[in-house]
Amino acid sequence: QVQLVESGGGLVQVGGSLRLSCAASGRTLSRYNMGWFRQAPGKEREFVTGLSWSGRRTYYADSVKGRFTISRDNAKNTVYLQMNSLKPEDTAVYYCAGNEDPYSDSVDLQPGMYDYWGQGTQVTVPS
Repeated sequence: QVQLVESGGGLVQVGGSLRLSCAASGRTLSRYNMGWFRQAPGKEREFVTGLSWSGRRTYYADSVKGRFTISRDNAKNTVYLQMNSLKPEDTAVYYCAGNEDPYSDSVDLQPGMYDYWGQGTQVTVPS
């Protein structure tokens, strides 16, 4: 079983940047399709971006396309989310999620497809 721990959240001004990290322990992430989700107060958890286990496939929500970048460092067993040009509507708790599926090198958009979740990290962009 893998444990995921997010870090890097915080308070940032409009237009600023943050890099979130999702560090894994217990298992190697090399065969995990990974995703980042976020949940704002009073809203459902939404897909932000995902990266297949090979790294060959990525997918971004329209709201973050061109501003956010997902990446992974298998040597460090860590997935990253670089967030640039942050907006107030990016304010949310951000969660990383993993799904071990070596037979499907894909990006899953639905939260239910992920077996493992971190505890979340708060990102706040005041207006």
